[in-house]
Amino acid sequence: MNMNKVLLIGYMTRNPELRYIPSGTPVVNFGLGINRTYVGQDGEQKKEVCFVEVNMFGKRGIAIEKHFVKGSPIFIEGRLQLNQWTADGEKHSVLRVVAEDFQFVSTKKTENVVDADKVMEEKPKATKAKKVKKPELAQV
Repeated sequence: MNMNKVLLIGYMTRNPELRYIPSGTPVVNFGLGINRTYVGQDGEQKKEVCFVEVNMFGKRGIAIEKHFVKGSPIFIEGRLQLNQWTADGEKHSVLRVVAEDFQFVSTKKTENVVDADKVMEEKPKATKAKKVKKPELAQV
């Protein structure tokens, strides 16, 4: 039995980059930084960051490019993919995450998660212009 499933919550390390593969399918690529805090053997709190490359294909990829920027928190669900190639006689490889789903994550203390499907289906709300009070001049 095999399973290839990844769940990550982190912050985008750069703006998402949208491109199209030869078949016309959109794919967005972005970096994700995941912080880990732990207590070391010396009893002091330590912090490490894991950097991950992420791809997402299709309409969800377009939604990520539209709604996220560098520094945005995001929840990713996907799978690992190992890409290998040879260039100038040297073998290269990169392990990345192919995202299959995502959710918006709030940065408030209570980490609220917003359903990405609902956001993608919502129509933009019309905003009303707010009335601004003119400051009153002081009488001299």
